[in-house]
Amino acid sequence: MPPTRAATGRPTSRDVARAAGVSQATVSLVLGDKWRGRVSPGTAQAVRQAARDLGYRPNLAARHLRLGRARTALLVVPALSSEFFARVYTGAAEVAAAHDVGVVLYPSPEGVGPAPDPFGPARAALDGVIASSMAADALAALRGDGLPLVMLDSDPDRAGSAATVNVDIAAGMRQLTEHLLALGHRRLVHVAAAVDSWTFRVRAGALATALGGVPGASVHTEPAPLSVAGGLSAAERALTRPGPRPTALVCDDDVLAAGACKAVRRLGLRVPHDVSVTGFDDISLATAVDPELTTVRLPAEAVGAAGMRALLTVVDGGVAEVTTLPVELVTRTSTAPPPTPA
Repeated sequence: MPPTRAATGRPTSRDVARAAGVSQATVSLVLGDKWRGRVSPGTAQAVRQAARDLGYRPNLAARHLRLGRARTALLVVPALSSEFFARVYTGAAEVAAAHDVGVVLYPSPEGVGPAPDPFGPARAALDGVIASSMAADALAALRGDGLPLVMLDSDPDRAGSAATVNVDIAAGMRQLTEHLLALGHRRLVHVAAAVDSWTFRVRAGALATALGGVPGASVHTEPAPLSVAGGLSAAERALTRPGPRPTALVCDDDVLAAGACKAVRRLGLRVPHDVSVTGFDDISLATAVDPELTTVRLPAEAVGAAGMRALLTVVDGGVAEVTTLPVELVTRTSTAPPPTPA
């Protein structure tokens, strides 16, 4: 027989059931978010209100034992220092909290390379893995035997049986390129992240495709480490190469774009009067620099939230759909028509 408030000093599910005028089974369905299609919305609301009025808190440890689950998910990201991945974590954690699931955040020491298993025998304490910007085959040690997996910002053709959540990277780069072409730019430089990952390969391919067939249009690629210094060096190389100076620098992310803006100024030029600069991601740095960056806004929180919802679906025995989230071109003052030839 379950304890009552008199025995423990705390309200129990029996107290909630009595206050709401329902069975304990109904309380379990409602507070476990399993009531839809089995309990009326009015009854569900009455149970939740009774729980709030009584100050009832479920015994999560007992619930987890009954479910046979750890109620813990692992989120693997390339770096903790990235604002984008911090926002991915925020979105994932909000959905997880609503379902009484904990999130363990683990930065892969090798970035997009193989991730060593930080848990060993404790892997059984995980219900599943969400991995961002990593190859599916790099997670063999983390997954163990069939641990549910959701891939974020990753090649869906290489994800195998894993569910995938991506943003429409190609559409974002296409919108950015069309914006520059509409302004009149034809000599472009791609300040490309020197990282071998699907997301950056998609950006390069989309840029080349958008420029294909445009009379007089050309693009030169300058690889760069993902840092302000990397963007600065790559932009300096691009702007001092022999031949006509490029009129626009298309950077793979906002950090590289910040470095590119520094390079323009160091060479005695101005953004955007002499050279336009674009970023990608729309992190806070995009509006901290002057002029503010034209960039592509990626819905990082929505990526994390969709990833966690997909993982919960798979853990519950469902099939998660392939999800592609839209992006948005944000035009600011770092882009303008190219300078008129002297």
